[in-house]
Amino acid sequence: MNLLETPIEYLKGVGPQRGDLLRKEMNIHKYGDLINLYPNRYIDRTRYFKINQLVNSNSEVQIVGKVVHIKTIDQGKGKSRLVATFLDDTGQMELVWFQGQKWVKESLKLNTVYVIFGKVTQFGSVFNMAHPEMELLEEHKTALRSAMQPVYPSTEKLNNKGVTNKVINKMMMQLFSETHQLFSETLPASIMEELKLIPKKDALVNIHFPKNQELLAKAQFRLKFEELFFIQLQLITKNLIRKHKIKGFPFEIIGENFNDFYNNHLPFELTNAQKRVLKEIRNDLGSHAQMNRLLQGDVGSGKTIVALMCMLIAKDNGFQSCLMAPTEILANQHYNGISELAKDLNINIRILTGSTKIAQRRIIHEELENGTLDIIIGTHALLEDKVQFKNLGLAVIDEQHRFGVEQRSKLWTKSEIPPHVLVMTATPIPRTLAMSLYGDLDISVIDELPPGRKPIQTVHRFDSKRLVVWKFLKDEIAKGRQIYIVYPLIQESEKMDYKDLMDGYESISRDFPLPHYSISILHGKMKPADKDEEMKRFAEGKTNIMVATTVIEVGVNVPNASVMVIESAERFGLSQLHQLRGRVGRGAEQSYCILMTDYKLSEDSKTRMETMVRTNDGFEIAEVDLKLRGPGDIMGKQQSGVLNLQIADLVKDRDILQVARHLAVKLLKEDPSMNLPEHAKLKEVFLEISKKKSIWNYIS
Repeated sequence: MNLLETPIEYLKGVGPQRGDLLRKEMNIHKYGDLINLYPNRYIDRTRYFKINQLVNSNSEVQIVGKVVHIKTIDQGKGKSRLVATFLDDTGQMELVWFQGQKWVKESLKLNTVYVIFGKVTQFGSVFNMAHPEMELLEEHKTALRSAMQPVYPSTEKLNNKGVTNKVINKMMMQLFSETHQLFSETLPASIMEELKLIPKKDALVNIHFPKNQELLAKAQFRLKFEELFFIQLQLITKNLIRKHKIKGFPFEIIGENFNDFYNNHLPFELTNAQKRVLKEIRNDLGSHAQMNRLLQGDVGSGKTIVALMCMLIAKDNGFQSCLMAPTEILANQHYNGISELAKDLNINIRILTGSTKIAQRRIIHEELENGTLDIIIGTHALLEDKVQFKNLGLAVIDEQHRFGVEQRSKLWTKSEIPPHVLVMTATPIPRTLAMSLYGDLDISVIDELPPGRKPIQTVHRFDSKRLVVWKFLKDEIAKGRQIYIVYPLIQESEKMDYKDLMDGYESISRDFPLPHYSISILHGKMKPADKDEEMKRFAEGKTNIMVATTVIEVGVNVPNASVMVIESAERFGLSQLHQLRGRVGRGAEQSYCILMTDYKLSEDSKTRMETMVRTNDGFEIAEVDLKLRGPGDIMGKQQSGVLNLQIADLVKDRDILQVARHLAVKLLKEDPSMNLPEHAKLKEVFLEISKKKSIWNYIS
């Protein structure tokens, strides 16, 4: 049996109770899990201080000396502390214990040389150290230890139950001596040579007990690369399997619907980016394999028209399509947009949302089942069991990170063969994240805006400049333009936010009085019908200003609105600011985004404001956002546990990730099944990882 498969409680010094704790708190079940618990920082234990060199800095120090005296001091209320006098050849200090006094008293040897380690504090002229780590100098010299002392991740419960960093350190030493460091190599020799990687065995020894900084860096590089390489092998294999195993409907005909639309009804010339993306999609649809493509494009880049053209290809091949959006506002917008684009074509398009009337639903269900309905657009309502298709060939999913995996997979069951899938997002995903989160999807990017669009001008103004900003708004309204003023909405403080919004609305009403100006208001507490009515009035130009919370973030399209004012902009994340800004700039006029903030800004807030003013490029913004927030937050809560990487970091290690992906692609091209003798060990590890219900089961 592989030693690393041994249950953790059998390790000397662990036992059933500690084993149970490690399982529950750290998910450590066996020897192998403990080996892969990597330190998150290191303390330099190369330096020994003298007592007369100590300063009151609350830092950790190491001192060699003797305990010459020990006493218990009563603190009243039945409490006491144990105090020892510790000397070296330059002076003396005190060691203090509040817990475990009996054990310390019995085990401490007077007048014997110890190495003590801990945080020092100063009271009056005397330095003291509470609960020091203590080791006899003799043992200190012979221990398997490194100059860089590892500090392991832990939990409060572990510390309270006495499983301190020192204890985990001891377990680790014990593990290395029991396994005799018999760690077999997991990577093929060709990759080891190409990247000059140190062997797995040396990497594990040096990650836990590094002799110096250089060896630690080599160990970290080797283990980070390995972790990312296996993830990429998984994702790329999954993609290849899907292409070979999961048959898709071959859409071989590019027929009259597509051609008629392309030649006679396109409202504007497609951009080169749109043409390139359509070509990629057409290749997928005609390839006899199921398409699984992620279409990324910034707000307003023309993803909807690409989606419609894919649906027309489905129709030309005798199939139905559906488009699923996360909210009713967005579903309605898609429905209106697509109906308008396809108005001269002979196509049956309907919408199904929570508020669709029962009589309407009956017609929709019937037409879907008898095949006379070509395109259905809707919200989660499309997932209901009652919704059955005659032949669903293409599913388009908008803003997919808002849908759970189970929800998406329900769509697959509505067709004998899984339909082709096109996932669209206006949230630009940094390349690093896309490579890991969506590494098994093919990715298309629309990276240019339709012709005639002017870049939005963004400025940052402090609250003290409000009068100047208001004057500018009045000038824009005089030119016939419309304006959004958005207030933050943060769930926890809804009452406060509602008050901010209402105060803002009142002061705007005073500054922009009737009858010269009229104002709409939109917030989460309104009934859906009232929201739609307000949106409609604004869209039809009956009101000049829309005061709203972030409800309008996704999918509101009013080409005449040319200014977006974001109040308390420091309370928004970067991607949200970018999404809000995308609500303007949809017409031919010059548009503006004004970020209003307080003077007091954190460093992160300053970076966000500077980034917004500097660039309109969603991908660049997403990269900055990733650096500020980390991968978990960006993908929203339901995806935050996605990549619980053990040692690599998607933001800091993006270069290693790119190397890992490149080498994984290269290896699988040469040996798709990993059957070559030199890949035998690699395949064994790969299959082992694939068995675990690990991150890959949760990805897209």
